[in-house]
Amino acid sequence: MEIDWNKNPLIPAIAQDASSNEVLMLAYMNKEALELTLSTGYAHYFSRSKQRIWKKGESSGHTQEIVDVLIDCDGDTIVLKINQEGVACHTGRRSCFFTSIKDNKEILSKEVDIDSIYSVVDTLYHTILERKNAPKEQKSWTKKLLDDKELLLSKIREEADEVCVAIDKESDEQVIYESADLLYHTLVGLGYREVSPDRVKQELARRFGMSGIEEKESRTK
Repeated sequence: MEIDWNKNPLIPAIAQDASSNEVLMLAYMNKEALELTLSTGYAHYFSRSKQRIWKKGESSGHTQEIVDVLIDCDGDTIVLKINQEGVACHTGRRSCFFTSIKDNKEILSKEVDIDSIYSVVDTLYHTILERKNAPKEQKSWTKKLLDDKELLLSKIREEADEVCVAIDKESDEQVIYESADLLYHTLVGLGYREVSPDRVKQELARRFGMSGIEEKESRTK
């Protein structure tokens, strides 16, 4: 059976432990990701938030070695039988499925300190997304910002102005402090739009070796 990529440019890919049959995570693949998975023997996915191909474990080292690839009867979903190196979930848990809706509690504890794996920006962004999906009764400043777009936008403007004032008139320590505030609120804004900071990194990488004038002209093309 073959996948109709014209009909389904992205298909769900379930990662399952080859020995225990434990379901570890679900992600998505396009044709290129599947081809890379089959040719390299390690799981590759297409990230909808990063809008690019990524190899599982490219940052953490927690790779997924392929044992087998199974396709379902409709030809639009696959199961990866894998040997998981480390943990599958970016939270530091072995499986991404660790919260019981029925009991409203976490059933798996963290196995890995994610702060030692991911950059502080990536960790903070994932935390922001967790706050976004948290129940309304769970209160936090991040949740309040995500639930009030006008407040969020006003805080980004306010923090940007405070960075300008600090750069112009204040100490290096204050510049750092205000820049951290601006970065946090900007990340909340990215979380509100569900735009991964990885896409900002990709844009910065694209601009390397390009003059400011060239970059501005490229926006109109």
